[in-house]
Amino acid sequence: MSNRTFTIRARVTPEEMQIINDRMEAVGINNVSTYLRKLVLTGYVIEMDMSDFKEILRLVHICSNNLNQYARRANETGSIYKTDIDDLKRSHEQILCLLGEILDKLGSMQ
Repeated sequence: MSNRTFTIRARVTPEEMQIINDRMEAVGINNVSTYLRKLVLTGYVIEMDMSDFKEILRLVHICSNNLNQYARRANETGSIYKTDIDDLKRSHEQILCLLGEILDKLGSMQ
């Protein structure tokens, strides 16, 4: 059971409620109580664009699949091609570059 025993009520216009709903959706919160409590207690709600993370996840999946295929080929034939290793290195560098950009963005938010 929750220890939240006090209720706060506020009246808003339909337009204000739409703004609240839009802002909740933008930050990925779907409960009005949670959103308002976070906003009031911390003074802000951070909206994060997760598209960079989704791209990194996509690249990691591709890199992992390629690595598994190369390992299977190496186990079957006893050899691996230099171009395969170069492809993996390029994918890895691309992932590291995207992670660096995300860290730079997060660092500039402070």
